[in-house]
Amino acid sequence: MKFVAINTLPPVRKQKRYSPQVLTYIHALEEDPPPGRDPIDWKLVNNLPVDDLSAAVEKLGWYALRWKAEVFHKVMKSGCRAEEARLETAERLAKFLALIAVVSWRIFFVTMSARAKPDAAPDSVLTFAEITALDRIDESRTRPRLHRPTLAAYLLQIAMLGGYLACKHDPPPGNMVIWRGITRLHDISFGIAIGLNDVGN
Repeated sequence: MKFVAINTLPPVRKQKRYSPQVLTYIHALEEDPPPGRDPIDWKLVNNLPVDDLSAAVEKLGWYALRWKAEVFHKVMKSGCRAEEARLETAERLAKFLALIAVVSWRIFFVTMSARAKPDAAPDSVLTFAEITALDRIDESRTRPRLHRPTLAAYLLQIAMLGGYLACKHDPPPGNMVIWRGITRLHDISFGIAIGLNDVGN
């Protein structure tokens, strides 16, 4: 890894409006990549001070989290359809965004938790109602699929409700298919509650 601070000038036509900025350029090149994969080669520019190697590594760690922020916003935009909101006041829009931010975070949290700790207990992430609904769906099958009570197993069932095919070489289910699955699961949970006369009591 290499890093250097450089006094960077603004574009020629904007030098009267903007002053030069001291920017740190960080170049991180992976030395021993896994076989069959190109090495990671990041060239980052930031305006925060980088005085030593540990500070440069810290900035790389921050950058590595960027894709998670992008996926979170994708759930907000594509899943919760934030951009389609036609609310007339800033106050209404702020409330709507606050609500879907929580929903988007939970979908992202459920998906990432199952990847990070697949053998965790389902109730470490899922609610009692969600687990109960998934158990009842599985009990209705001629060939049950929930052989192990793990978070990964339950997440797979949620993904399949969202259209995930679970073929042998498929990648892990993503946030969008989990979003569709959780939406359908909540409808099923509500139906079960109606059947048990739990709604409104």
